[in-house]
Amino acid sequence: MPRVTVPDGPEHITDRVYALQPAYAEPARMMREAVTYHSVLPERMKEAVRYRIAQINGCLLCQAARTPAALEAGFTEAMYAQVDRAQDSDEFDSREKLAIEFAELFALDHHRLDDQFFTRLHDLFSESEIVDLTFYTGRYMAFGRLTHVLGLDDSCVLDLARPAAALAH
Repeated sequence: MPRVTVPDGPEHITDRVYALQPAYAEPARMMREAVTYHSVLPERMKEAVRYRIAQINGCLLCQAARTPAALEAGFTEAMYAQVDRAQDSDEFDSREKLAIEFAELFALDHHRLDDQFFTRLHDLFSESEIVDLTFYTGRYMAFGRLTHVLGLDDSCVLDLARPAAALAH
């Protein structure tokens, strides 16, 4: 149940919440669109990161969601089932495993993202990809937690007609 009074209307619940603080609506939309449409990361990698953050945040709706572009790129149900233990799985390549590890540390123990870890990142990722991975991970962690803190995660409805609908909050 939402912890704030959400205005009525036909819009997605997160859009209605932004009506309470309109100055945040456009920047939030732009961030969502940037990571959805302008990321240089492969779709499978993005989905692994998004899904792992959904697990960490405990968002059941986001865990139930499947991103069409990732499915088209070969992300399978076996991968969803193993993303929380990706390091021991043959489903993920070395870059995907490192991206998932990055997301876990970003969300749970960011102080371990030290120079040694970045040396490993630089071995497999370009500068642009590292920045992209950081923004992508941060966006899903922050908005997932915002959604949970405001009590919107049990009030959201998955609208599969919207592009990246699972990623709306």
